Amino acid sequence: MAINSSIPRHPWAARYPRCLTMTTSSSRSSSVSASLPPSSALCKRWYHLASDRGFLCRFRKRNPPRLLGLYIDVRWTGLGLYATPRFVPLQPQAPELDTVVRRVASHSFDAYGDGIWIMHCQNGSIFTRYRKGTEVTHGVYRPLCPERDMDFIPPLPTAQNRMQKLLGAILSKEGDGLSYLYVLAECTAQTKTFKVRVYMLQGGVWCMHTSATTQLPHMLPALKPVLVDDKIYMADVFSNDIIVLDLATSSFSRILLPQGVKYHTLHTILSRADDASGLYLIHVHVKEHQLCIWLHKGDNWLLVDTLCLHQMWANLRMRDHTLEDEVISYAYISQVGDNVQFVFLKTMCGRILYLDVTSRTLHKVHGMAEKDRHFSAIYPFMMIWPPIFPALKDDHARQGSWVEMGQPETVST
Repeated sequence: MAINSSIPRHPWAARYPRCLTMTTSSSRSSSVSASLPPSSALCKRWYHLASDRGFLCRFRKRNPPRLLGLYIDVRWTGLGLYATPRFVPLQPQAPELDTVVRRVASHSFDAYGDGIWIMHCQNGSIFTRYRKGTEVTHGVYRPLCPERDMDFIPPLPTAQNRMQKLLGAILSKEGDGLSYLYVLAECTAQTKTFKVRVYMLQGGVWCMHTSATTQLPHMLPALKPVLVDDKIYMADVFSNDIIVLDLATSSFSRILLPQGVKYHTLHTILSRADDASGLYLIHVHVKEHQLCIWLHKGDNWLLVDTLCLHQMWANLRMRDHTLEDEVISYAYISQVGDNVQFVFLKTMCGRILYLDVTSRTLHKVHGMAEKDRHFSAIYPFMMIWPPIFPALKDDHARQGSWVEMGQPETVST
């Protein structure tokens, strides 16, 4: 997977020629390492510009955070199948990512046995649930910052009526650190009342952030919510539209799906766009072997791309002859990256395929035991963004900047 490490040349570069080498190497480091090491050769002028919010935003557009691999979590309660989550590096990988990938791979959850599983994974942080006997605890771990211990999280809020619980999901909101939300949805069969309560982790306590209630003509199956800015999107399978909860106004609204698209739990998924006002919908047309990417902005859907899965599968078979006997006719969507940078598909044989949307290339994910194929959930693991810059000695002007100087990424509490 090629890495575009080029950066724009700034006007001040000609005036600081000794900074040029450091500019190139350190800018690359900012996209592939969790922290930027101090150096005597580091130009303070460059340092201030490189940690500027505007520069980092431009850099992210040209060099988005990298996908390092995925965590595989085998858990099938009905059959009594459990296994400790493990990291599988993505191959092929750029050479400059080797050190970071090894750092993540060196971390293990083995000390927790099969009592730990992943609930959420975002921006280099893993939200876990650990059960030992009757005791249940939650915590956040950061494999890219192994020197930090796991942050333990207080017990999650509970439903008023466990029989009516429809959804309990962890969502994260990026900003200066990572803020966690817990979405709890309940639906009453008799009255068709749909109630959503959203809690935010603040000061080590789950505090009520907002709640809203509406009427639904039918019961909903388990939902997979997506948080974009201050709105939570949830697909309504039966009505074939999307329920939107506005956190600012505590109100519901609906978005109709694109014409010709019928929501299917296995073939349709939502993804947030870099633009806070945008939402992506990814849908697999099984008969046509096509994957379509739609973008919703304003009140309209725009078809931004259509990928032929049949052709990409044929190309993958030519590169990997071990796949000759497998079929992709009924591949379904397992996970998708923000801004639809990538899509993970699963075949009927349980094979996990990684689709690089930018290069329109399909890859086989290696390192997964055959016995675990059908009973696993996958969680893509990305680089931390923004990069963490160490504080310069006696440089008080940078204190309180957008990039938290000298501090690792923390959970907002």
